[in-house]
Amino acid sequence: MNIRDQFPALQRTINGQPVVYLDGPAGTQVPQRVIDAVSNYYATSNANTHGRFASSRQTGELIREVRKKLAVFLNADNENCISFGQNMTTLNYSLSRAIGRVLRPGDEILITQLDHEANRGPWLALRENGVVVREVRMLSDGTLDYDDMAAKLNERTRLVAMGYASNLFGTVNDVFRVREMTYRTGAWLLLDAVHAAPHMNIDVGSVDCDFLLCSAYKFYGPHVGILYTRPGLLDSLPTDRLRTQEQHAPFSIETGTLNHAAIAGVGAAIDFIASLGNGPNLTAHLLTGMANILHHEKELFHKLVSGLMNTLQVKLYGPPHDVWPRCPTVSFTVEGSMASHVCQELGEQGIFAWDGHFYAIRAAEVLGQIPFGGFVRMGLAAYCTHEDVERTIEVMKKHYD
Repeated sequence: MNIRDQFPALQRTINGQPVVYLDGPAGTQVPQRVIDAVSNYYATSNANTHGRFASSRQTGELIREVRKKLAVFLNADNENCISFGQNMTTLNYSLSRAIGRVLRPGDEILITQLDHEANRGPWLALRENGVVVREVRMLSDGTLDYDDMAAKLNERTRLVAMGYASNLFGTVNDVFRVREMTYRTGAWLLLDAVHAAPHMNIDVGSVDCDFLLCSAYKFYGPHVGILYTRPGLLDSLPTDRLRTQEQHAPFSIETGTLNHAAIAGVGAAIDFIASLGNGPNLTAHLLTGMANILHHEKELFHKLVSGLMNTLQVKLYGPPHDVWPRCPTVSFTVEGSMASHVCQELGEQGIFAWDGHFYAIRAAEVLGQIPFGGFVRMGLAAYCTHEDVERTIEVMKKHYD
């Protein structure tokens, strides 16, 4: 089956034109199998967990199976490393409060100027407790200043919280280099992989990070936040939890009843990615499926960037667009036009793109773009096509060349 045939939303039209979804960095569309999984859960197994009856047992088993699939997706040791939450931001706030309770005044945390605010705000809040939060500089090309990071990392640093990839520029950060830095001081490493997970294979074992967060709605699933924690580490943290909650990983950071139907959809999203690959087991299917997605996105990205670069009034931002690894995301400005105006024009033509700072507000501030409405951002997903890119470039050239 054609990939596009699996996505009902791709049948939508605007003014007689099929919609071009370049808004994936803020959340992808979902395939029919995800919709069916959510619907089927409500039709067959809707119950809370820990009951002594069929639908409750089925719900418990469903959650266990999805944890197992996510453990394979991230190459985690086992399903007990995988916790669920309302979204990445909520999980990260919960995690920051727990970590804050084991830090002392004068302990330090490193964050970066490049990051989404969801991986800055929770750590900045710990300044109230006397924790020193230092900020690593972002260079003008949308990459991190690793020399600045090395200079600020010291024996008092307890945590480095950084993105795996930038949702503003598509920059893939050198997380292996940073991991080596943190080994020397004994600091924990936390990675925000929300933007990376849809576009590249994530291997927490290889990176050897302590925490990693991502969101299923960025990789063809529902709105569910996901937290990976190194085995044994979550059990050592005083998380917010009721005494009725299970007091060990992965449950100890999961407050209240989870969104069981959405978690069913997460499992179906993993199955969708696996269906694009091949091999003897789920690991092989996911590895090859993600490789196939990346190959397709990379091809389209070169075409999109080339067209934008040849549009007279467009200025691209971020690292060199022909240097990989990176994510297939491009942000740009248009001379003489606010980003909101550009996206309004595109939207009327059925081309969906985002304007603003995309919650990477510190990076937009550093580059001086806030007064001008931020950037226009376009991102590619598995369901995008050459025709989508060609139509987008045609419209951009018509209005801004």
